[in-house]
Amino acid sequence: MINFTYYAPTKVLFGKDTETETGRLLTEARASKVLVHYGGGSVIRNGLLDRVKTSMEKAGIDYVLLGGVKPNPRLSLVYDGIELSKNEGVDFILAVGGGSVIDSAKAIALGIRNDEDVWDFYEGKRTAKNCAPVGTILTIAAAGSEMSNGSVITKEDGWLKRPYGNNSMRPVFSILNPEITYTLPSYQTSCGAVDMMMHTMERYFTTEEAMEITDGLASAVIKNVMNNASVALKNPKNYEARAELMWTSSIAHNDITGCGGIGDWSTHNIEHELGGMFDIAHGAGLAAVWSSWARYVYKTKPSRFAKFAKDIFNIDDNDEDAAALAGIEAMEEFFHSIDMPSSIGEMNINLTDDQIEELADKGTNGGTDSMGNFRKLYKQDLVEIFRMAR
Repeated sequence: MINFTYYAPTKVLFGKDTETETGRLLTEARASKVLVHYGGGSVIRNGLLDRVKTSMEKAGIDYVLLGGVKPNPRLSLVYDGIELSKNEGVDFILAVGGGSVIDSAKAIALGIRNDEDVWDFYEGKRTAKNCAPVGTILTIAAAGSEMSNGSVITKEDGWLKRPYGNNSMRPVFSILNPEITYTLPSYQTSCGAVDMMMHTMERYFTTEEAMEITDGLASAVIKNVMNNASVALKNPKNYEARAELMWTSSIAHNDITGCGGIGDWSTHNIEHELGGMFDIAHGAGLAAVWSSWARYVYKTKPSRFAKFAKDIFNIDDNDEDAAALAGIEAMEEFFHSIDMPSSIGEMNINLTDDQIEELADKGTNGGTDSMGNFRKLYKQDLVEIFRMAR
């Protein structure tokens, strides 16, 4: 077990009708003018945006609106949000949506507090000095951005999808009402389930000897998602299942499931390249590449994969290699059970050798960098994983 610092300052308001408390929370946060950031028409059609506006108006909070966030949020809209916020004197960013909206809101918040080009942070050229406060009203259980310090943005020029993390980006508050997720399409529910699981699995696969309590929490999170995703897909208005998923989304990415270990994050980084090139749903992309990554790296520490197989699927085999591979196969079967892919080809993408070369090149900055911690992966490693995954 290694030393660690745990920091999760976000105030969470959880439960039915909690969005009506938006004005009060903004008043507590001393917001004077708010940029309300959202995606498409769903928050308008279901009345959520109107309820939020009403709450702010009752509290005397001034605001401006900026919609249009897409999955794999675009840098161009971030720039628009930064300009609008500066022109309007905005001092607080409120994200009403899922992970993409929250990620875009965090990037805008960075941009209005730092003079540098915000993309420099995502490219790793600079470190942010500060960030404007962000609040969130979550509409999908998935990314965990409502409590995390991270954000992922896509730059259209070159279709580069890059993450950035800084503790100043952690939301001041997050409102989680499971009822808002009742109308989610099944595909989005499944993508969200995979994203939650992968946030914990990226932390679980460490070469360090993690704490027993951390492993127990991680296993509980993964199994909880698997159980409740299946229930929610059969009965979308099952409040308890939706509530379990929504809270688990936050727990999966607020760092508590990784205390004492060093996470890997290769699967996320591999998917970022795939998502940047093909603009696919993040959760589906993660499912499509995970098992190929796992088969490629498991021999680094087969005992860890064997433990995963036992913890999650009750697979008990004295042969660590056999147990590890059985666990990977069982996870693929679960992905298929919720209509998620286990290969890139299952998403109707036929990767060419040239595309694989480009993906691997971008993922390693022209072959100069590596990714991952469970096993360091270089350009040729990514080439092999993409070939396995196609």
